[in-house]
Amino acid sequence: MSNSNAIANGVAGAGGGIIAQIITYPLQTVNTRQQTERIAKRKASSNSGSSSSTLVQIIQVIKNEGWGGLYSGLKPSLFGTAASQGIYYYFYQLFKNKAEAIALARKHKGRGDGTLGIFSWLLVAALAGSLNVLLTIPIWVLVTRMQTHTQAERKIMEGKKEALMRGASESSSCSTLHEKLAQLDSIKPRPYGMWHAACEVYSEAGVTGFWKGIIPTLIMVCNPSIQFMIYESSLKHLRAKRAASKVGLKSVSALEVFLLGALAKLGATVSTYPLLVVKSRLQAKQEIGGNISLRYSGTIDAIIKMIRYEGFPGFYKGMSTKIVQSVFAASVLFMVKEELVKAYTKLAVKSQKLLSH
Repeated sequence: MSNSNAIANGVAGAGGGIIAQIITYPLQTVNTRQQTERIAKRKASSNSGSSSSTLVQIIQVIKNEGWGGLYSGLKPSLFGTAASQGIYYYFYQLFKNKAEAIALARKHKGRGDGTLGIFSWLLVAALAGSLNVLLTIPIWVLVTRMQTHTQAERKIMEGKKEALMRGASESSSCSTLHEKLAQLDSIKPRPYGMWHAACEVYSEAGVTGFWKGIIPTLIMVCNPSIQFMIYESSLKHLRAKRAASKVGLKSVSALEVFLLGALAKLGATVSTYPLLVVKSRLQAKQEIGGNISLRYSGTIDAIIKMIRYEGFPGFYKGMSTKIVQSVFAASVLFMVKEELVKAYTKLAVKSQKLLSH
């Protein structure tokens, strides 16, 4: 029974994750671009107008790249979401069942009350999260590349134009410069799919390139740990309150699950956002940084350079977009997941009754 329970949660988690991902993907694309945009402190004041609102950025992407620009990397992202949520919820339920069995065994021996404490929840979520990260990070490296590809291309083009301008001031005539600049402007961006992204990552860093950003991502396992700790303890408290009051419905409604999911994700996102920014920057093409001071060789290098050249606000770039996207996505995910698990349980009970007759 516990195994089928884990499978039900895995399938429900994958279904909820896919629906949430499709609805909130444009926000996710814009957020990744906000996180990977690197402006040194001295330039930030003169470029303050460029940090436009999320809505303005969405409109700009549609204008420059069409609707497809907002959904670049959606295919691997959907696959990644299904795999991530499926793996996460499957192992989460598996470890949770094991932890509950240990807690009950301890109760029979006269130790504890048979329920899981906060530390147990954290451990269960962290183990499931770590396995999920190790198995699915290559997918998210490709997604980040695809979401930030046009950004990287634009920076490369700007670098080429600057080099031409410098060369022109030293030697060539003005007309030749205009011709060369026009030639650069006429170059259309190359089609950039999942295969292109994979080849680029492999040519840059080999197989290890697919695990870029693994350190901040593994540390970020505490995000779902915090999220599930808030969610499960709130749900437990609400159910206990319902059972004690003996009034009305004892089951938790979809709206209540939605709100609990939102609260849980909000707390987790705010506390771990700087790690998310570091992860995105490591996974994106380093040309986005422009000059060498804004390119990173690893996690520690990224943190030191971000503090030195951008200051602490750099760690919170695009956080408001992320809060809206992740809170909404998590709420939808939890709501859909709980409804799917309920439907599965009802179906299982009905089929058992039919079999017993």
